[in-house]
Amino acid sequence: MARPFSKVLVANRGEIARRVIRGCRARGLATVAVHSEPDAGAPFVGEADEAVPLAGAAAADTYLDIDLLLAAAARTGADAVHPGYGFLAENAGFAERAIAAGLAWIGPPPAAIAAMGSKVRARELMEAAGVPVVPGRALGDGDDLAGAAAEVGYPLLVKASAGGGGKGMRPVAGPGDLEDAVAAARREAGAAFGDPTVFCERHLQRPRHIEIQVLADADATVSLGERECSVQRRHQKVLEEAPSTAVDPDLRERLGAAAIAAADAVGYVGAGTVEFLLDQGGEFFFLEMNTRLQVEHPVTELVLGVDLVAEQLRIAAGGPMSDRAREPRIDGHAIEVRLYAEDAAAGFLPQTGTVERIEVPGAEPFAVPDGGGRAALRLDSGVEDGTVVGPEYDPMLAKLIAWAPDRELAAARLAAALAAAELDGLVTNRDFLVRLLRSDPFAAGATDTGLLDREPELGEPLVEAAAASGHLAAAALAAMAERRAEAPVLGFAPPGFRNNFSEPQRISFAIPKGGEVEVAYALRRDGPEIAVGGEALEGVRIHSLAPDRVDLEIAGIRRRYRVRRSGDSHHVNGPGGQLDLTELPRYPGSGGALAEGALVAPMPGRVIRLAVTEGADVEEGALVAVLEAMKMEHELLAPAAGTVASLHVAEGDQVDAGAALAVIDPADAAPR
Repeated sequence: MARPFSKVLVANRGEIARRVIRGCRARGLATVAVHSEPDAGAPFVGEADEAVPLAGAAAADTYLDIDLLLAAAARTGADAVHPGYGFLAENAGFAERAIAAGLAWIGPPPAAIAAMGSKVRARELMEAAGVPVVPGRALGDGDDLAGAAAEVGYPLLVKASAGGGGKGMRPVAGPGDLEDAVAAARREAGAAFGDPTVFCERHLQRPRHIEIQVLADADATVSLGERECSVQRRHQKVLEEAPSTAVDPDLRERLGAAAIAAADAVGYVGAGTVEFLLDQGGEFFFLEMNTRLQVEHPVTELVLGVDLVAEQLRIAAGGPMSDRAREPRIDGHAIEVRLYAEDAAAGFLPQTGTVERIEVPGAEPFAVPDGGGRAALRLDSGVEDGTVVGPEYDPMLAKLIAWAPDRELAAARLAAALAAAELDGLVTNRDFLVRLLRSDPFAAGATDTGLLDREPELGEPLVEAAAASGHLAAAALAAMAERRAEAPVLGFAPPGFRNNFSEPQRISFAIPKGGEVEVAYALRRDGPEIAVGGEALEGVRIHSLAPDRVDLEIAGIRRRYRVRRSGDSHHVNGPGGQLDLTELPRYPGSGGALAEGALVAPMPGRVIRLAVTEGADVEEGALVAVLEAMKMEHELLAPAAGTVASLHVAEGDQVDAGAALAVIDPADAAPR
């Protein structure tokens, strides 16, 4: 129920919590954050006016515990709650209990959340409202799976009825994959949303994912145009843009009308998103409605000059939407990418660790349109320098959004900003995003939900090993300058100076996907000598040199590098992108080694399934174990054909990154 309020409990974490806190502050509202134990030092906690610790680490024990959240509101005197996105944002029970506790609910009515919260029920409502839907049906515990799938038709998708974000979703090509896909989807849906209900629907081939942002107050429902979210990986969005290259004015009007009909069918109030699949013939089908703010809401804000969080707060307090929202006009083009802690070259495995540095030159943090003005680059980040990224939550670090008068310039601006960004301490998907933005299919607007499957080379590092000599030389020279700066004697001498001829100094680095590379360097009277990987660099001149800056000329081309060092890690930004190097010890010790054929955990997590037993023969690529981490299931496959010599874990075990799970003797190994 709409009512005035003055203090908002933000029932979420990370980037969206920071976004809501800043939106509340802009309207003169006080805020209360809640946080789990791992999030005690997170940026959003420090930005709120007050914060309430929640004992525990798992989402189920903290951000999903309604009793704890309502108790936090009562203790702090909060009179409203904003659920953000994810967690309990689309939980009708939470909305009902918040309202019953006397809190203003900054979201749609509980009945609308409940109606759209079940994708099965939502499909029925949309059919009744005349909105086209994809063929599909529910899958109950006792249902004939084979019969249901045959009725829908292959290929199909098994999907969680609750939630979203690609969790609890499995593609099924044929009958042989059905049973395992349903079981896995139910497990993942239960873990992520507390509801294992799933359904299946026809898997459209190469569709586009188009969504319409709707906004409704007590008097009217409007469409704020479309966002295209077709670039996806494992059914999770990677890049979003507005407007879509596939939508002309006529299609935009028809999509908007269908979205408004969908919202009106459930008595919607507030900000929400109606998602559609657009096939190659131009037909569209209802996919789902997200009864909350979307991760990708900034692209709509930038092309329309509308602050969606401000609209939510205004409407929840009983006011009307702004005139700018009521009569939206598209201006320019905006593109958003999601920056994740994940290794694109290793199958996008999530990463954990500490964010040593996150800096995007020229980007304005959470730059929300104000009276039509907009930032050319906007960074919505949930982390700062020093933030620890653990295995408990989704590994999204930030969103970077670019606006420009046209799509080509927006893409170029965004790619350049990403390439120049300083991202230290964690492996991220940054290089993948830059390659995507610069790829021919994306430039042509030929995006669909299968694009990334057809472009595997996008996962390659941005700075290729063959072109990394300048970065490597800069790292070696900066390290030399740092040692010189710290030297207690002969401070007047330039770095690396020798009075007499001497052997070059040497330093070796491990380069991603490039093995080990040695850099040999010496500063002679007639100029520097530098060799990278045994190849002498020609025409070397050092224009300036400091521990964090190297201005270097090689073969008549002058380039400037930014260098940061943390222990053995060297982070070098230069033309073309960032290269992360690991300095190798000059006198390496023997150390311990894993057994040959060991299959190790790529991240911390819980073993939820072992698919093999000791002594079993396996083929290359066969499923060995399933690890649950960061709210997703990760299948670990046999690296080669052979025999399972030993298993080091049991189902239910919690393991650290790098822990040996199993040892597989290769099929061609000599008898022991």
